[in-house]
Amino acid sequence: MVEIENNVNTEKKHERIDRPFVSPAVIRRLPRYFRYLRELLREGKTRISSGELSARMQVTASQIRQDLNCFGGFGQQGYGYNVSYLYSKISDLLGVSMGLQVIIVGAGDLGRALVRSTMFEKRGLDIVALFDVDPDLIGKEFGGVKVHDMRDLEEFCSTHPVDMAVLTLPKEKAEEESARLLSLGVEGFWNFTGKELSHISKNAVVENVHLGDSLMSLNYEICRRKSEKDKKRMKE
Repeated sequence: MVEIENNVNTEKKHERIDRPFVSPAVIRRLPRYFRYLRELLREGKTRISSGELSARMQVTASQIRQDLNCFGGFGQQGYGYNVSYLYSKISDLLGVSMGLQVIIVGAGDLGRALVRSTMFEKRGLDIVALFDVDPDLIGKEFGGVKVHDMRDLEEFCSTHPVDMAVLTLPKEKAEEESARLLSLGVEGFWNFTGKELSHISKNAVVENVHLGDSLMSLNYEICRRKSEKDKKRMKE
């Protein structure tokens, strides 16, 4: 597994990749292709048709072909897709080989859990620092990453390139600190605070993550199924 992740086009780390503007829906499906192709590589699969990939991903074969045609196709009629080649191309499009630098702002439970996760490394992201205001956390290391004082943020960003900030700090601090980070040249925000960062969205790329929304969507579906079962029982 580590071998698969670490060998994806590392020699192309600074090569310019053409990323045309396409539908956000297509972009949101690319990480799914990335995951499923990685599984196929683990299984030793060398090629796959759009139909076979469709059955695995529960996406129509025509949708898969349309998505990939946005970036040049990558397939061959009568052969399908070379799994290793397609995985490499999807990885390039998603910037896995770019070596983007990440900081986590907020070293609480969520921040510490994220820094210990292998999720970033597997996707070519390098967490270079944690930041917090708690004197009991400053100076400590979690997952091999040091916690810095928030007061040192400007100095750190002046000497370290930071491409993305993961925000796990309190909601009431989200606007202030994200604006501060933007002024320091940070252009990407993975926002777990629960606060929509509309004030910086014109000048930065913001991905708002609302774990509660996902939980409540699941809750709705469970309740709906229970209601359907109750209706069936009442009719019997």
